[in-house]
Amino acid sequence: MNNQNHLYGHMAAGFSIFVWGTTFISTKVLLEAFTPLEILFFRFLIGYAALWLARPRLLRTKSRGQEGLFAAAGMCGVTLYFLMENFALTYTLAANVSVIIAVAPFFTALFYWLFLKGEKPGPRFLAGFMAAIIGIGLMSFQMESGVKINPKGDFLALAAAVTWAAYSVITKKIGEYGHGTIETTRRIFFYGLLFMIPVLAIFPFRLGFSRFTDTKNLFNILFLGLGASALCFATWNYAVKELGSVKTSVYIYAVPVITVIASMLILNERISLRSACGIMLTLAGLMISESKPRSQGFRFKWKKQSPAQN
Repeated sequence: MNNQNHLYGHMAAGFSIFVWGTTFISTKVLLEAFTPLEILFFRFLIGYAALWLARPRLLRTKSRGQEGLFAAAGMCGVTLYFLMENFALTYTLAANVSVIIAVAPFFTALFYWLFLKGEKPGPRFLAGFMAAIIGIGLMSFQMESGVKINPKGDFLALAAAVTWAAYSVITKKIGEYGHGTIETTRRIFFYGLLFMIPVLAIFPFRLGFSRFTDTKNLFNILFLGLGASALCFATWNYAVKELGSVKTSVYIYAVPVITVIASMLILNERISLRSACGIMLTLAGLMISESKPRSQGFRFKWKKQSPAQN
């Protein structure tokens, strides 16, 4: 039974990563009819409702401090992160965004060290970080004819990665309170939606339900709300339970690869040679940074969940 559970764990992790790797594509498709803010609002409203149906139990916090951390997590991990990610997709390639977002663990490790007295980043971490930054630079500042890429989108994606790192530090603290996973996620979604309300008054927003009569729009928004935001959270945590966080986290490295392939096949995005080199250098930097010296046995150590689980 144990081997069977491990198999199910690998299947759950693979399913989660496949879905998360294609969310950038769905968002890119929806941007043809929706604004980034509209996609964000509808996606998490659907996810929030789904989580209530999955577990209709009220979460009770014990102090204002706890409630404040939930609010901060909602602002960083939902409102700010996804708003910047969605806007980034309006300026640059989906492949670029997915790879840049994948560097979030770098900033997470730095924040753990600075704010939670975690392990100090070593030479391998710094070398991998520099390689990834150079890779991002290759993707962002390219002048090949016919390749329309705005560095603004890549910078927004990088800012989103930093914001996700802050979210990871906050959720680490929230995890110590012992609340249920679904209830915790639902409360974070609630504050994310709450902080979107002031933004609705600033950026263009309309309900426009008629747009959902288009099968393409309906499928993609349900895919993001039910699949990526609700279902995959459960399958990922099942995988972590069966395999452990270290083994499961290795799957995260496949997210940018899936996005790059999907963006070429579905969106017909052309990846230039320079951009391809940047992608490979960024991924190599990730692996170098997360690896351990051979004397300790080569393995990956993921500091915290990536935003690919979005």
